[in-house]
Amino acid sequence: MTILTEHLMLVPLTPAFLESTAVYAVGGEHIDMMVYFPKDSKEELAAYLQEAAAEFAKKRPAYLDFAVLCDGVHIGQVTMYFEGQENSPYGELGWIIRREYRGHGYAVEAAEGLMQYFYRHGGLHRFIAECDSENDASRRVIQKLGMTYIETHGGRKNRSSEEERLEELYERYFP
Repeated sequence: MTILTEHLMLVPLTPAFLESTAVYAVGGEHIDMMVYFPKDSKEELAAYLQEAAAEFAKKRPAYLDFAVLCDGVHIGQVTMYFEGQENSPYGELGWIIRREYRGHGYAVEAAEGLMQYFYRHGGLHRFIAECDSENDASRRVIQKLGMTYIETHGGRKNRSSEEERLEELYERYFP
């Protein structure tokens, strides 16, 4: 499965992307406001990539992780989590872009591409995004996606912190 946008190509995130994913998912990169990152080691990341690749083979995947490619370079990832009941499914978006590629609209373009694809081909009409209440960059992406603020609630646990944090919820409907 490949999704093309104006500047990007979204392809299944597989173990072939171990080294390029490690740039933003293991150690050095400051991603303390993420729920599933950072990973503690390349071994843990490799297991995660195996699981992510296996989801593409399932009839009803729980999520699909895509590598975001710009001019053939792996610059990040975008994820669609499948939520809700069978008669009322919706998608939850997640994204991360390598630091040196941020600020160019790639997260917005990748997330919009994913929403459009799953609206047209997956029958989803509702999409949500959640972010740490202090994550201004993700909030800007969410706003550029035309999502509407719903609420702020507690209970967020970011991977790199023991602290319980506040989380903002946004949504967007397609007709």
